[in-house]
Amino acid sequence: MHVALFASTEGRLLGVGLALTALMLLAFGIGWQLFPDSVLTYAAMTGLNLIIGRAAGMSFGYASGLDHAQVIPLNLLVETIQVLVLYPLFVLSWRQLIRVPRLQPFVMRMHSAAESRGGAVRKFGIVGLFVFVFVPFWMTGPVVGAIIGFLIGLRAWVNLAVVLASTYLAIGVWGLLLNELNAWVATFNRFAPYALVLAIALIIVAMHLLRRHRPVKNERD
Repeated sequence: MHVALFASTEGRLLGVGLALTALMLLAFGIGWQLFPDSVLTYAAMTGLNLIIGRAAGMSFGYASGLDHAQVIPLNLLVETIQVLVLYPLFVLSWRQLIRVPRLQPFVMRMHSAAESRGGAVRKFGIVGLFVFVFVPFWMTGPVVGAIIGFLIGLRAWVNLAVVLASTYLAIGVWGLLLNELNAWVATFNRFAPYALVLAIALIIVAMHLLRRHRPVKNERD
């Protein structure tokens, strides 16, 4: 099983993703010893991206006084790691190359999300996938996009290239917009940028809760 796992493209991608994760955690650990205040800001931005989404994470970074050179690369890395870890885990579990019972709810949830939102992608192929990942609606991010690419039969490297290119472009656009919005709200009050972060987080959480409680019949394409 282990030979088949790492002989596959997805197995190698998973290895790269785990290596990047370890390096990022090591960098955070070293930074915590040298620059604890700065690392705490980076860690909070990373956590918000992972838990809430890129809009909340990047908004927090700009509200904390970071600039494009600090906010954008870290969010690029975080979302790259998400794709390189979660997408291969889905594929390897789907192919039964790894069997971890705790992964099954994740696999089924991601499969359901990809199936319910993949109609346009199937129709337009690579272009549809690029737009799907780029457009900032809930659950149309890079991980679900990569899973849709897999389900419609794209080769792994093509799928990854399209998803990551769209993700990087989206992060760049988000950075420009959020930085300008942060600067504007800061003219009213120095704490207003943090209120903006909270508002974005609440909106995203509310959208998530509404989607979870929406009747199944409303999820049809």
